[in-house]
Amino acid sequence: MITRTVSKNPRTTRGDLVNDLQRAGTKVTKPTISNTLRRQGLKSCSARRVPLLKPVHVQARLKFAREHLDDPDEDWENVIWSDETKIELFGKNSTRRVWRTKNAELHPKNTIPTVKHGGGNIMLWGCFSAKGPGRLIRVKERMNGAMYREILSENLLPSARALKMKRGWVFQHDNDPKHTARATKEWLRNKHFKVLEWPSQSPDLKPIENLWRELKVRVAQRQPQNITALEEICMEEWAKIPATVCENLVKTYRKRLTSVIANKGYITKY
Repeated sequence: MITRTVSKNPRTTRGDLVNDLQRAGTKVTKPTISNTLRRQGLKSCSARRVPLLKPVHVQARLKFAREHLDDPDEDWENVIWSDETKIELFGKNSTRRVWRTKNAELHPKNTIPTVKHGGGNIMLWGCFSAKGPGRLIRVKERMNGAMYREILSENLLPSARALKMKRGWVFQHDNDPKHTARATKEWLRNKHFKVLEWPSQSPDLKPIENLWRELKVRVAQRQPQNITALEEICMEEWAKIPATVCENLVKTYRKRLTSVIANKGYITKY
């Protein structure tokens, strides 16, 4: 009964199970419940936060995965992937483990400086392809459609040239309202850019999410102390990301599609 209940509703608490079993005439303790579930290969974990998927999103994700499942690897190698991300100065990105002796937890070498309301952050726009990282720029003001088009105007083609993209390369961005605004769509059409049709709420289908993670780990290891240093270190570390990292992210793209299909359109691990 314990296993069946938890399989049906993973959010069931041990307290709920104790009460259910008591009503059924069986007295069981919480540790017994934990041990029983552990023997079934189940352990209590924090629920991962994922984008809210409505049925329309699930269907769009499945459609995208099925339509592109048999695309040759060369097609994905000819995509420029783009996105925005926020990097915090003293944020969750700065979690570090340290080797230290007992009672040395407050030695400056063993601590990470924090300030009351976070230490500020910077917004970045970047792009990459299988051949390596493209341009990375800091977005200094709140981004709107006009600013987004300006970023593309100044950085997309130069990135494509630097990455030596083949003729007919494809541009990917998600369905953020700035990206899908009529003026932006028109601008992309006038520039004759091919745009990959994208299913909303699909971070697991964006390999650039993995590249952001890579960047944030590299930046945190260098422990920037102010916003200026944070920006400089972001630029330096982005440029240092090896082309092989980018190549591998794109090379395994079909796996992402098969995972989405296997997971019936729901968010997968990425």
